[in-house]
Amino acid sequence: MKVIGILLVVLGALGIVMGCMMFGDIGIACIVGALSALLSGIGFIMASRRL
Repeated sequence: MKVIGILLVVLGALGIVMGCMMFGDIGIACIVGALSALLSGIGFIMASRRL
């Protein structure tokens, strides 16, 4: 569970960087997806500590 969380955090960080390089609506959609991956990764890491 911790590995999944770390991978999601890395994917979210890379997605935010790539979303900043994109133009228009596609960049916004990429950033929103990356933020959701980042938040779920943080949630997975927090949940793995409690279990």
